[in-house]
Amino acid sequence: MAKVTEVAAQLAEPIVAAAGCTLWDVEYVKEAGEWFLRVYIDKEGGVSIDDCEAVSRPLSDALDEADPIQGSYTFEVSSAGADRALKKPEHFAACMGQEVQVRLYRPREGRKEFVGVLTGYEAGTVTLEIAGEQVPFDEKEAAQVRLYPRF
Repeated sequence: MAKVTEVAAQLAEPIVAAAGCTLWDVEYVKEAGEWFLRVYIDKEGGVSIDDCEAVSRPLSDALDEADPIQGSYTFEVSSAGADRALKKPEHFAACMGQEVQVRLYRPREGRKEFVGVLTGYEAGTVTLEIAGEQVPFDEKEAAQVRLYPRF
């Protein structure tokens, strides 16, 4: 049986594309005893509330029809955000050359957070340029990798 996120992504893909956006990620998580199905979208120039609505309504209908989730859940469509999480190879490829933050499960050199320019992603290794030096991080040691927007 396919995972909820895979089914939701398959249903979302054509709807998101028809709205002129791209599907960034789908997550199905339990928070404070409630289940949430979140669909993150992206678009050149940024995602508006109208974009979210253009995806939300038809995707909600498609989810109701396919009924891939037993029980109740909250459905949300939103922008991937300026500080979006990088999880898939295509995420890393799209963000190459941009500043990212790597948060580690365990400290390295007394630190758990590193910020640098994403210069590589290969075979589960994320490489950042930090102070002119190439620093590799194994994905298994990274709790999270996100874009690091500076305002």
